Amino acid sequence: MADEIRAEMVANVWKVVASAGDSVDDGDTLVILESMKMEIPVIAESAGTVASINVNEGDVVQEGDLIAVVE
Repeated sequence: MADEIRAEMVANVWKVVASAGDSVDDGDTLVILESMKMEIPVIAESAGTVASINVNEGDVVQEGDLIAVVE
């Protein structure tokens, strides 16, 4: 079953760390968001393969936006 990783707040996408096809473990950083001068890592919630990264560096995400899918 795929895990959909969604934004928990409005933020800028500061850095995309993972790419589609990458193998990740539970707790690995996928993307780093920036909000109010703080860096917020977006982490994989389970081990698997990154199916998609749905944001690019410089994008602005809204609460609930899909950031990545891990299968």
